[in-house]
Amino acid sequence: MTFQDFNLSKNPDGLLPVIIQDAATLRVLMLGYMNAEAFQKTQETSLVTFYSRSRQTLWTKGETSSNYLHVVEMYADCDADTLLIKAVPDGPTCHRGTTACWDTPEAEGFLYELERCVQDRHKKMPLGSYTTYLFEKGLNRMAQKVGEETVETIIEATTGNRARYIEEASDLLYHLLVLNEQVGVTLADLQTELLSRHKK
Repeated sequence: MTFQDFNLSKNPDGLLPVIIQDAATLRVLMLGYMNAEAFQKTQETSLVTFYSRSRQTLWTKGETSSNYLHVVEMYADCDADTLLIKAVPDGPTCHRGTTACWDTPEAEGFLYELERCVQDRHKKMPLGSYTTYLFEKGLNRMAQKVGEETVETIIEATTGNRARYIEEASDLLYHLLVLNEQVGVTLADLQTELLSRHKK
């Protein structure tokens, strides 16, 4: 795919509208614009680079905030006049510090946001964080907690206490995310495995 493949005849400024979508949660994060140079730089670096219409210069998303957007896939739309980029964000995408530039409900993709929070705790190890405590205790303690929460989830399921089951199942999912991070596995890895089984 090249910049010349796009039909920008209807765009008076000759810029390509670009929609950024979270590759994991599929949430739409932001809209930006590219010229040929920004498009080429994005392809070369795998970091989303836009053309700033107000400053009339290139800017790589995250160059000041470190909240980069790592390109996973790029798609032209059916009319070849808009680009969709699936990306992995390093942090909040909006300048307000929010996940996206649109204030849509985040519940659908919250597990992925929680996963990124766990990953961030692992990287920064902030004092007083329970997640930090688990990483300090190591793999055996994490595995033990997953086992404990599994048993407690089973107990609440068999006793029919729905509210308690939701609490324990939530604890189980959280501890599983921590264990995943410790062993280098992501929700996307699990999703890929389940998808391959579904296709069979």
